[in-house]
Amino acid sequence: MREAKKNISAEYLERLNASPYFIVVDYQGLKVDQFAELRQRLDGAQAELHVVKNRIFSIAAKEAGFEGDLRSELTGQLAVVTGASEISAAAKIIKNFESEFDKPGIKFGFMGETRLDEKEVKIIADLPSLDELRAKIVGVVQAPAQKLATLINTPGTQLAQVIKAKSEKE
Repeated sequence: MREAKKNISAEYLERLNASPYFIVVDYQGLKVDQFAELRQRLDGAQAELHVVKNRIFSIAAKEAGFEGDLRSELTGQLAVVTGASEISAAAKIIKNFESEFDKPGIKFGFMGETRLDEKEVKIIADLPSLDELRAKIVGVVQAPAQKLATLINTPGTQLAQVIKAKSEKE
């Protein structure tokens, strides 16, 4: 492999190792301004979109430890989404963008070492974000505590009301 290709492969490998996920999309037919808009939207989710050379990306993925030979799946004009944050935010942006412009088409992805097909990436896109899930868990945990506090205070409140009524009557 030529030196330039080795550098590109090393760059892909670095991105894959730094990201907890990657999503491969087919961007064929996407106009330059649409591509730029997608990149801008992904910036908000701490994700990046990069056009890849299929053969070199396949080699980098293999070096990064992703199972199987991806060469057969890496056909067409492909770009890879990687990021430092969670996959659901990036997947949601791609899915929403695809519904607006019919592009890019999700091919597959990896979350950790788990391979995801197009349907699984779209299912992840429909999940709430990690912050939303944390808020729901806190709400569920706090609800019983509030009920317990109310239950403990109720007899004391009722006793105070009885004593007040008795004192007002006399």
